[in-house]
Amino acid sequence: MINNSAQHIGRNVPVISAREAVEAIPSNAVVSISSSSALGCPDSVLAALGERFDATSEPKNLTFISPIAAGDMYGVKGIDHVSKPGLISKIMAGSYPSGPSSMEPPKIRQLIDQNLIQAWNLPSGILFQMHRAGAAKQPGVTSKVGLDTFIDPKRQGGAMNSVTPRDFVSHREEQGEDYLYYPAVRPNVTILRATSADEHGNLTFEHEGSPLGALDQAYASHNNGGYVIAQVKRVVKFGDLHPRDVRVPGILIDAIVVDPNQRQTTMTDYDPALSGDKVENPVAVEPEENLEAAIAVRAAKFLQPGWTINLGFGISALVPAIVSKQQIGPSLTWVIEQGAVGGTPLTGFAFGCARNPDAIMQSVDQFTLLQGGGFNAALLSFLEVDQFGNVNVSNLPSRTHVTAGVGGFADIVSNAPILVFSGYFNAGKKELALSGDQLEIKTDGSVPKFVENVSQVTFSGARALAQGQRAFYVTERCVLELTKQGLTVVEIVKGVDLQRDILDKAAFPLLVSDKLVTVPLQTKYEVSNV
Repeated sequence: MINNSAQHIGRNVPVISAREAVEAIPSNAVVSISSSSALGCPDSVLAALGERFDATSEPKNLTFISPIAAGDMYGVKGIDHVSKPGLISKIMAGSYPSGPSSMEPPKIRQLIDQNLIQAWNLPSGILFQMHRAGAAKQPGVTSKVGLDTFIDPKRQGGAMNSVTPRDFVSHREEQGEDYLYYPAVRPNVTILRATSADEHGNLTFEHEGSPLGALDQAYASHNNGGYVIAQVKRVVKFGDLHPRDVRVPGILIDAIVVDPNQRQTTMTDYDPALSGDKVENPVAVEPEENLEAAIAVRAAKFLQPGWTINLGFGISALVPAIVSKQQIGPSLTWVIEQGAVGGTPLTGFAFGCARNPDAIMQSVDQFTLLQGGGFNAALLSFLEVDQFGNVNVSNLPSRTHVTAGVGGFADIVSNAPILVFSGYFNAGKKELALSGDQLEIKTDGSVPKFVENVSQVTFSGARALAQGQRAFYVTERCVLELTKQGLTVVEIVKGVDLQRDILDKAAFPLLVSDKLVTVPLQTKYEVSNV
């Protein structure tokens, strides 16, 4: 039962402190958080919840649900505020705060890795849809997203440690075909963030890079008798907000908390070009001429004018800058899972917003596009690739916080017509150099990334082949294609010895195309070489 002492006065929603807002959260509650790293993170409310527990040991045994990571590792603690034994007992998230291996793992990762809480990693798009199903009193979500990956109960069921049950997700047959079934979620509490609230609780997101899933998460709590807290930058009079700008109506909101200093996104207080408040003249940033740029250049050469492309975190995020000054650049439209359509996506750990977007959609609606394959290609990354063409991007056992988890990756790859995975051919200490248009391998890495079996299957090569999808793997030394016969080297870079530098460095036998070509190593996109 929600102890909601902050009642509506007429149609007005109470504006209270963060500490007062979290007093209504009882032990054993399910709490949904709307966030994407620092983008949209209701950090002040989460901090107050952690402080309440420190002072009173209440509430206990909360379950948190976060379709995309709540908080980052760069000043917005998010989920780490509440990552305390006794306060949190379970978490279900699409992604988790991540950062370089040199940084201390977030507290939430430490709790998971030490088996102190139950934790699931499920596709972000599916988690949004699980809220929508719960709001509409539907039993759950039936989808092929996640089949034959670590999310599939035939593998790990999305479980992140040994204390987590692996049967939350189940199989269902529909019209003779196999699907995964994800139960609906009905959170007791939703904590979300917007920019402005009026006196009636209506919310607008004018300074946000995306509204994310705030509306459906609020519906999921409200429609099931729950409690919804909105953190905002400011409160305005009723009538000051245009009705068309309201993304979450006040009838869903129970309490408003004001934080005038909330950050727009990671390491960014406010940039009007990220929220569409200002259109800036595009400034082409010349990427550094290094091997990551060379990988991105090769990935870019798969693209055709007029295409809509999903862009993932990592090396692939360099591609927009690579093509920005080229004739093809203005004809391409980038879409990212947080909701931006068009514009130029940010790179690094600020990924999730776009500068000068054409449109900013709700994440749940963007995932309708992505899960349905309504785009031309996906440019993604890889940690490991195995003999079956499977890709792991979600788990690095030795340093789990280096990867955010599955995020929207499983949603995206489920029906993407063309998949281009980018990364270095191997890992470990190495000395590679650009020598004109050749790659010079002075000292090679000793840790294979093309392994016999990936440690976690985030993308299923077998399912891609069965569905007629095309998958390519771009590295600094070669390009491979997934074929029915196996993983096949189709292109090598000048200066690379096929046997010594590629075939002998993979942990399983690679095939070689009878049409193998040797190409120059390039750090700049040139039309003549597409």
